[in-house]
Amino acid sequence: MGARRALPADLNGLDESRLALALCHRVGRIRERAVRSSGGRSGLLPLIVIRSADWAAPVREHARQLLREALDMDAALGLAPLILRVGRRDRGAFGVDALSQVLGEASRGQLAVLFRSSDRAVRRFAYRLAVERRLLGRTELARTAVRDNDTVVQDLCATAALSALDDDDAWEEAVALLLSARNPRTRSAGVTALRRTGLAAQAETFLADRSALVRACARYVVRQAGGDPTAWYRQRCTASDDLASTPGAVIGLAECGNRGDAALLWPLITHPVAAVRVRAVAGLRTLDCADAHRLRPLLDDPAAGVVRETVLALLPCATDLPGTWLLERTSAERPRHVRVGALRLLDARGGIVALRAAVGLLEDPDVKLRFRAGQSVLRWNPTSDARYGDAEVAELLDRRRHLFSAAALRRRK
Repeated sequence: MGARRALPADLNGLDESRLALALCHRVGRIRERAVRSSGGRSGLLPLIVIRSADWAAPVREHARQLLREALDMDAALGLAPLILRVGRRDRGAFGVDALSQVLGEASRGQLAVLFRSSDRAVRRFAYRLAVERRLLGRTELARTAVRDNDTVVQDLCATAALSALDDDDAWEEAVALLLSARNPRTRSAGVTALRRTGLAAQAETFLADRSALVRACARYVVRQAGGDPTAWYRQRCTASDDLASTPGAVIGLAECGNRGDAALLWPLITHPVAAVRVRAVAGLRTLDCADAHRLRPLLDDPAAGVVRETVLALLPCATDLPGTWLLERTSAERPRHVRVGALRLLDARGGIVALRAAVGLLEDPDVKLRFRAGQSVLRWNPTSDARYGDAEVAELLDRRRHLFSAAALRRRK
């Protein structure tokens, strides 16, 4: 009640700072009076934007009327981030609609202020307006798709750049820009456009791209032009010396080949380039031709990526792997990525040996590996090799009793 008495009946005489406080008052009637007294005070417009989504209808309606009258081009450009954020609220759509109406008349130069915003919601909004009104040229759209770090803006601008390829001669530069993009979706849009522009032969360059999406688009374009991507991949995998610069050809063969192509992939698991070994193991897994006996040595590979792929290939047959052999690879002398891979396989294998490994790794110097080991201990359940009342299990669980409540430890034991 004291706060209400502190405010005069007529709020028109308040300075801007006190009126701002009144606009934030918890009592709706005071907020409504404050909104009515805020006309002509541009410094209060941000609060008027917020009040335009107020839960109280009288406050909301008066604020919307004031916002409609005060929102000119300069105010819209300055308040766009706030209006779009408030627009996420249940009653915030009015401000977004008002912003769209004002900026619908903006020039390309005026919208450029929003193109440079660090707020991705603002950039998305501005580029949607620019695309709808065709304010940006094809080359500029393609350049934005390549440079912007927001995937929504990338997709929007890449699609717009390609939607009118037949209108003029700027398509060649636009496609070249899209093909140079780091983002796979943008790059794949450029690859797909090669067919429309009569440059399908260039798609072969992207058959070994690092992205599966780009490789798939390149295969489509090559097939449409009468080429045979599978034969191209087989030729590359046969000439293993050339794979150092195009390791994507290895997994590309698995994506469109058949199980008979595993014969070309097996020799590549010992290739001197780690990227080739990684993709060879991934390709064998894709073809469902992973042989645990032949892949086991790769668990000691010096490249972490090779070990990760090997673990994925061995997980379905983890119960058949020798537990002692895996346990040896959790010792502190082994590289971290080998210890991580061995723990993951032991966790899938189960049994007393998995509990031994997890309990031992709880003293590992690596924090993340200790956490994984703790989770493995908590998940552990007895299997056929652990008899009821097994003394070793009880001793291992007692060593790590801090991970369990007293009741949970009794149940496990």
